[in-house]
Amino acid sequence: YTYLPKQLSISPAAKYLHITTNETIAGTQWHALPYDCGVPLIADMSSDILSRQLDFNQFDLIYASAQKNLGAAGVNLVVVNQHLLGKVSRKIPTILDYRKHIEAESMLNTPPVFAIYVVLLMLRWVKNKGGIAPLEKMNMAKADLMYRTLDSLPIFQLSVAEEDRSLMNAVFTIDHKELEKEFLSVCTQHGIVGIKGHRSVGGFRISMYNALSLESVKAITDLMIDFANKKG
Repeated sequence: YTYLPKQLSISPAAKYLHITTNETIAGTQWHALPYDCGVPLIADMSSDILSRQLDFNQFDLIYASAQKNLGAAGVNLVVVNQHLLGKVSRKIPTILDYRKHIEAESMLNTPPVFAIYVVLLMLRWVKNKGGIAPLEKMNMAKADLMYRTLDSLPIFQLSVAEEDRSLMNAVFTIDHKELEKEFLSVCTQHGIVGIKGHRSVGGFRISMYNALSLESVKAITDLMIDFANKKG
């Protein structure tokens, strides 16, 4: 997907609307969220939780796995509006019943202590940074630098609509496969790794989560400019 729908046709009979606020494979992100969809709004925020300011009161349920901005893999954050609890009339496994988790204070089964501790450390780090507002400002600066660089260099192709580009994941390609291999090799030589795109789309994916500094983004954009000047 290279863009997000600007108009949604939601059936009044729908039980809920589920969105993924940031899609890491294609590099799309909801910037104008569908708060007025007319049905309960449920969001997977696994890859952009804590990256920007949102009105969480507008959501009926959000969930996020931790391994992007929140901590280490193995723990999930769930925030649910009380009015949703108990609406499932059919029998469901206890492990999937949020009421049971709430009653057990999130210790329905053995808690992943290390993963929870890392979340604590990350939340302290966010607080020490001044909260979400300064992190959002930094994330916007990182994304602006990345996309301005990509837009200025014809050797790199961006397919996502400009208004839907992700602040967390810049996804792009190079027309020639040999040049893609060469660019990847150059990045590796400079200590920049983990930028290959998802296997379903190929190309490259630069992830700019909270922990990545503006200086790190500048390092790869400088490398892009140098590579484009030599190969473009």
